[in-house]
Amino acid sequence: MKKIALSIYLAILGFNVLAAATDTTFITPFERSKGKQTATYDEVNDFFKRLKTSYTTISIGDMGPADNGYPLRYVAYTNDGNFDKDEIRTGGKLVILVNNAIHAGEPDGVDASMMLLRDAATGKIQIPDNVLLVVVPVFNIGGALNRNNTSRVNQNGPESYGFRGNARNLDLNRDFVKCDAAETIGMCDLIARMNPDILIDNHVSNGADYQHIMTLLATQHDKLGGECGAYMYNTLTPLIYKEMKARGYDLAPYVNHFGAIPDKGWQEFYESPRFLSGYAALFQTMAYVPETHMLKPFADRVKATYTLMQTIIKAGSDNIAAIKSARTNDRKNILAQKKFAIDWIVDTTQCDSTVYKGYEAGYKPSEVSGQPRLFYDRKKPFTKTVPFYNHYLPTTTVNAPKAYIIPKAWTNVIICLRASGVRMQRINYDSSMEVTAYHIDDYETTSKPYERHYLHKNIKVTPYKTKVRVTQGDYIIWLAQHTKRYLVETLEPNGPDGFLAWNFFDGILQQKEYFSSYVFEDLAADILKKDPELKKKLEEKRKNDAEFAKNGPAQLDFVYRNSIYFEQEYMRYPVFRLEE
Repeated sequence: MKKIALSIYLAILGFNVLAAATDTTFITPFERSKGKQTATYDEVNDFFKRLKTSYTTISIGDMGPADNGYPLRYVAYTNDGNFDKDEIRTGGKLVILVNNAIHAGEPDGVDASMMLLRDAATGKIQIPDNVLLVVVPVFNIGGALNRNNTSRVNQNGPESYGFRGNARNLDLNRDFVKCDAAETIGMCDLIARMNPDILIDNHVSNGADYQHIMTLLATQHDKLGGECGAYMYNTLTPLIYKEMKARGYDLAPYVNHFGAIPDKGWQEFYESPRFLSGYAALFQTMAYVPETHMLKPFADRVKATYTLMQTIIKAGSDNIAAIKSARTNDRKNILAQKKFAIDWIVDTTQCDSTVYKGYEAGYKPSEVSGQPRLFYDRKKPFTKTVPFYNHYLPTTTVNAPKAYIIPKAWTNVIICLRASGVRMQRINYDSSMEVTAYHIDDYETTSKPYERHYLHKNIKVTPYKTKVRVTQGDYIIWLAQHTKRYLVETLEPNGPDGFLAWNFFDGILQQKEYFSSYVFEDLAADILKKDPELKKKLEEKRKNDAEFAKNGPAQLDFVYRNSIYFEQEYMRYPVFRLEE
């Protein structure tokens, strides 16, 4: 069907979220309740099992268990009913991955996806032949089963919903890279297997009050980089905005502005690899995070989510050649790329603009505290063009090595690497290798736990050449593979979302061996006699540091730390580099 004809068809068809389905067998709980209820986990499973039984265009696949042991599944749709995984990986279809309920209290995508897949299977809407649609109906199963009607205190429906945390109270949208949850391992594996061209991760937004039913977070284009970043920024995202406006929805960028009035603009949200969209970007997947507005009625939010998914599917299908070309070229170029940015900061010297439809806001005395409180006056809507700071600059860059070496003992890291599709080669025999190692000079640690971890930050390292002993079964990871960017951002020690920052290597941050002063005194004196350079360093430090000059134990420790007796493993990052 030609583009114009399809647009006319969709306009005539329309979409009424409260209307009964053509086949009453597949009416959803959302429709049955006239837009007041979201489907339970069991209702979702039953719905898709029945849909698969009735239609060959539907397939259900396994992603492994969730943290609570329940099976995590995806539902796939394609017009030809061909779900061969090898063809998916190498074939010409546009792969669109939709994720729902990563925060189970934000269920808009769950109900929208049930209706979308049903409508496609029954022929009510057309999914283009060149699209493979893969939907995770309920990602956070533990949160979905923890159903309540109080935890989303600011949200306008549904009548009951799930909880933000999973069965282990983890926020799954902060779990990518660290992969604490079984669900996250399953999602990483699914991304590695399906290689999605586009990701849609459906959410509901907290924050300011405004007229927009939905805001949209797109992968930050500078961080995505290459042809993919440029194509999203210049073509795909503007097209989605245009098509959504034609269908009655004025989108705005995700309003990354909390506790204040956003009428003077805001910065684009920085989704680092801990987030699903930021993680997917490491593999050149173009990601969108729809954020329906919490204060809008649930029925309106679900309708907007349905419409956006239709819009992205159509935009992707119409532009499949450009999207595939951009991803192919970027992956090829990344294989040859030497320098990688691993941290970014917003560029405040340049910005774009966006049309923002808000409400006038101000402050008045709180009836609770008597102190000034923020309020929005819905009787005073406004439309204005505001600055949108959506350009980022790299703050930390590294040169990629030829390969990384990681000892087999670091099993938690290896599990994460495997889940992300990293190819690793086992070392066949014990040997020594010339490598670049990192000494960790300094770091800071958060005082409170964040998603089960005490994150390290502001990590300072010094690289140095050395020989290390590698043993049979250790891993060498050559960077001539499509996971190259993921490897650099997670294995370099000063990456803000790297494995070191997430406490995977904390064992090396604690000294294990010490000395007895009365024994080491004589040996230290002998060391200084045999090592005039060390003696000179000690004398210079005494000269320049008065406190040190008066501190005998500190001077003895100085000699110890600069001798062959000091443990090499302390503060030595245990992932090594083979240079080009």
